[in-house]
Amino acid sequence: MGDRSNEEDLALMARIVRGDEEAFRVIVEKHQHAVIGTIMKMTNHSADSEDLAQQVFLRLWKSAKRYRATAKFTTFLFTITRNLVFNATRQKTRRKEHSLNEQEDDWHQSVTDPQTSSRPDHSLANAELRQVIDEAIAGLPETQRLALILRRYEDMPYEDIAKVLKLSVSAVKSHLFRARNTLKELLGPYLRA
Repeated sequence: MGDRSNEEDLALMARIVRGDEEAFRVIVEKHQHAVIGTIMKMTNHSADSEDLAQQVFLRLWKSAKRYRATAKFTTFLFTITRNLVFNATRQKTRRKEHSLNEQEDDWHQSVTDPQTSSRPDHSLANAELRQVIDEAIAGLPETQRLALILRRYEDMPYEDIAKVLKLSVSAVKSHLFRARNTLKELLGPYLRA
């Protein structure tokens, strides 16, 4: 499935190079959920996530003529995503914008479990745990955070993560090891409860 999907993406990119807007629409629809999900996890559900995702696809359109199929298409796409998220994070850090509104907006995000959704105490506990996990992931250094998100949520192979992050496979594994250990340490009290 992966090779066939990549072949479809490469064929779409060939059409996009020629200015085919329909091919661009198809590739956006195919990958938008993964891109938005990755950006949301990288930015701790920032209100800017959808704007950043739009910028990813805009950059994809603009750079289509320079695209060379030296790696999987998704590697190229997530490299664009990485660059935009890292730049946005650095800009936000420089401006020292830690918006209280963004933190308050997270209250409505909860994990819904059909067996516990009828019990408010379970829903609240799940929502609190989800928030703690999201905040712990958001607190990881950028490279560890993106490696973890691409591996855990996008099920990306180590080799592809290495290309996105411009690291060796062993460095990716090292970043993942450190990220997991940090999360275990931070989340230990919540997981034992």
